[in-house]
Amino acid sequence: MKKKFIVSLAILLVGGLSATQAQKLKKFGSSVEKKVGPKTIKVPYTDVISYLGYAESGNEDEVKDNKKFYYIYVWVPLAAPELGVRMVSPTDGKTKGATASKEYTDNAGSEDFFDTYITLERSDIISNDGLTDSSAKGANWVTLASNDDSSEMPKQPSGSSYNSLLRYKSEISNPTKAITAGLYRVGFTTYKTGEVKGTFMAEVAAPIKLPGVVMAKTIEELNAKIAAE
Repeated sequence: MKKKFIVSLAILLVGGLSATQAQKLKKFGSSVEKKVGPKTIKVPYTDVISYLGYAESGNEDEVKDNKKFYYIYVWVPLAAPELGVRMVSPTDGKTKGATASKEYTDNAGSEDFFDTYITLERSDIISNDGLTDSSAKGANWVTLASNDDSSEMPKQPSGSSYNSLLRYKSEISNPTKAITAGLYRVGFTTYKTGEVKGTFMAEVAAPIKLPGVVMAKTIEELNAKIAAE
């Protein structure tokens, strides 16, 4: 009986450890690489903004191609040479300095997670004066980059590499593809058709310091954060 108990306890500990390890993230590396001894590493981004959220059926923002899409709005006050975006699900919420949404706070104990698929989108809104929910919805949105599964990200508790990461370099010579000041959003869904449900952490990063970058689920929340900067 004692032997069975020890074996069962070991299985529980291994399972718990695997779930915990799946949450751990390395420093968010940019596209710039450098040699450190025999290894080549990605130089970490200088500025990283973290956001904790919870997605479930009913709080999606849009349905596209039969998939429920969710958005996190991002205000970028200055031009940048590059932006990185990554998302992990689930999250333990222990990221230092992360903004926790009400949805996350209400569901922090959830063990649900989903196969993440992310997009980085830029609007044609370049000023926050008069920024409203309707103006954001009516803006022209361009998808700059997207990602489904990234081998750079930790595995989910299921053992699958279904977390996402992308890097996008500004194309200064092309106005539609340059990273300028303005309204952006991180779009996310699940690659497979089905429900998106679970906790997540999303991060937006830049290789230079960008004072005033804020993230929020709604335009109302975004405006409040911009005003507080």
